[in-house]
Amino acid sequence: MSDKTVGLLSPGAMGSVVGRVLIEHGVTVLTCLEDRGPATRERAREAGIEDVPSYGDLVAQADLLLSILVPSETLSAAGRVATALRQTGRSICYVDCNAVAPRTARSLADTITAAGSRFVDAGIIGGPPTRPGITRFYASGEDAAEFASLGSRGLDVRVMGAKVGQASGFKMCYASQTKGRYALFIQSLVAAQKMGFLETLVRELQMSQSSTLADAEGSLPRVPSKAGRWIGEMEEIASTFEDLGLTPLIFEGAADTYRFVDDAAIETGQSVDADRTVALGRFLELLAEKLP
Repeated sequence: MSDKTVGLLSPGAMGSVVGRVLIEHGVTVLTCLEDRGPATRERAREAGIEDVPSYGDLVAQADLLLSILVPSETLSAAGRVATALRQTGRSICYVDCNAVAPRTARSLADTITAAGSRFVDAGIIGGPPTRPGITRFYASGEDAAEFASLGSRGLDVRVMGAKVGQASGFKMCYASQTKGRYALFIQSLVAAQKMGFLETLVRELQMSQSSTLADAEGSLPRVPSKAGRWIGEMEEIASTFEDLGLTPLIFEGAADTYRFVDDAAIETGQSVDADRTVALGRFLELLAEKLP
């Protein structure tokens, strides 16, 4: 791509690393931190992302804008960007990289295109791109190639097609098998802890389902720092399946599981750190103690 400026909403745990990768590949990255907390501000500073005073300034200077937020913030953020676009008369490429249902992606597209700009539906697979090869951006929409131009600037962007909803639907199906599985692990292991036979269950899993146990041991200790963000994602997955005529109940239950973990406040008094782990045994004990 030619030299362009990328706007970013918002430089959180994922967005700040994405911004840093782009900066390392010669891209100017801007954000607006007027409604963000100190942790996000610190991440932006460390990544070298430039803060501008308002959304108006952001859309006035950016050519592409990447939205990387929790699902509950996507619609309001797009609305604010659309207002700024109308006020400035600018036309940009808005890339929604959030874990939302195709229905939500189409609503976001309507908001942005009604303001005279272009929209790309995208989904992120993998964690923050701290090294090459671990993070992929799947994209769809008529203007997906414009986002894919960032492939020469450190991002792995894979275009799926021209239809808004394809990339977000792909993300929903993928996350249903990863974060959905973790919710099932929690339900099963906490139940065993509560009934007093967790050690017996673990020994049996070691013999007959060793890969399943290894997956649970590797993934669950980090869940407390992420559970609050995953509630909305499970609800978006439920909406996706319901719209297709499948039951939403499995992932409404997964949302309830992550709500239970989040409400347990295992990290009370500490700032949430996605890299910090809680010992699996203690994690299960604390959750079991919260049950009646």
